[in-house]
Amino acid sequence: MQINGAVALVTGANRGLGRHFAAQLLERGAAKVYATARRPELVELPGAEVLRLDITDPASVAAAQQAAGDVTLLVNNAGVATGTELISGDLEGVRRELDTHFWGTLTVIRAFAPQLTDGAIVNVLSVLSWAASPGNGAYAAAKAAEWNLTNAVRLELAAQRTQVTGVFLGAADTDMAAGHDVPPDLLTDPAVIVRAALDGLEAGQWEVLADPTAAMVKGSLAGDPQAFYAAVQ
Repeated sequence: MQINGAVALVTGANRGLGRHFAAQLLERGAAKVYATARRPELVELPGAEVLRLDITDPASVAAAQQAAGDVTLLVNNAGVATGTELISGDLEGVRRELDTHFWGTLTVIRAFAPQLTDGAIVNVLSVLSWAASPGNGAYAAAKAAEWNLTNAVRLELAAQRTQVTGVFLGAADTDMAAGHDVPPDLLTDPAVIVRAALDGLEAGQWEVLADPTAAMVKGSLAGDPQAFYAAVQ
């Protein structure tokens, strides 16, 4: 996938990683970038075309697809982190995580897939796709579902030559991470994360390990999970 000349749509582009994705896509020569958000008035990005998009609302997704029928690169970045535990937490919080990361992402992909022949999809995932941490049970479960969603749609869309890239990271220095107890030395500049993601996209990578935490967790998957969790704690 070549970014230069592509028409991209980024979900959750009003802040954090999403805003960096939209900005860097423009810098790399994308012909057009749709910067979308549930509240489009919060998107401030010169050069981008702003659209309203709530990925948990099928009508909103359908309207965005009708307005952006020329998209060739879809970046699924929109997310939520409720901090909900699976056992003791409010089930509404668990459902919100799954509605956003799994059902929302799938709804957007299904809407745009027919126009992505020879195009690409980027799904922003997490090391919590592979492991859980205290206070993030619902988020980890939803991201694990989104990870295998990414693998499945890659296979299903192979016949139309749609590249599907998953981007994995530990924690970016964004507003979402600010609400969690993350050591400063584990926070990565979001611009660095996005640069790695877009480099990996253009290199045709299926998975981009965008920071050292992602590389560490991925490397541990073949090992003993007890040893992994003991080391992390």
